[in-house]
Amino acid sequence: MANSKYEYVKSYEVGDEVFPPNLIVVRIGGRDFRTFSQVHEFEKPNDEVALNLMNSCAVSVSENFPDIVFCYGFSDEFSFVFKKTSKFHQRRASKVESIVASFFTSVYVSKWREFFPRKELRYPPLFRSRVIACATIEVLQSYLLWRQSTCHIRNLHNTCLWELVKDGKTESEALELLKGASKDEKNSLLFERFGINHQKLDALFRQGSCILKTEVMDIVKHNENGSPVKRLRKKLRILHSKNIAV
Repeated sequence: MANSKYEYVKSYEVGDEVFPPNLIVVRIGGRDFRTFSQVHEFEKPNDEVALNLMNSCAVSVSENFPDIVFCYGFSDEFSFVFKKTSKFHQRRASKVESIVASFFTSVYVSKWREFFPRKELRYPPLFRSRVIACATIEVLQSYLLWRQSTCHIRNLHNTCLWELVKDGKTESEALELLKGASKDEKNSLLFERFGINHQKLDALFRQGSCILKTEVMDIVKHNENGSPVKRLRKKLRILHSKNIAV
């Protein structure tokens, strides 16, 4: 439509630019992922393979969009932090969030067989997205701490829930038993009834996953005499940390 008589309709587009100095964060999350996980028989409360698939998709997103400098995710969600100076798609919130979500979804589908070679993908997942504008680094830190706290709370709850179900309770009975229970009460239930110390479960489940770019010395070629030539390169690493906002 460029340079055509109809180009004027672009002026009707809703302005939704995230203005500097706000940092752009895109959070994607599965829509009705509970049903998706049931249909595809994910392990409860944690399916390590499914979580590793999510991490791999997030790495691909970060590789494809260099303006993303940090990611954090757990369960069926991931948050992508763009660098402060990013001009990705003119900082248009609607475009940024739709592009990240659609790319993540396409990668999830394409990588499915790599992680589940013996399980058919019955239907593609759907990920919704939203943009969060963080005015300062401190706001970003608070946001990330909130998401990690949510990860811990949900995992503790789900671990209790599915241990009770495995022990013979129906899901409704287990939910009723856990209603109003505090964090300490849930930890006590796990330890005293099932011998599970929640703090010793895999950090992937309890803390979620951080993806960040680090500089590593990498061999780029070899000299004629066989000696390696090394250069500093940025590589993505997946880490698990108690406090991702530090």
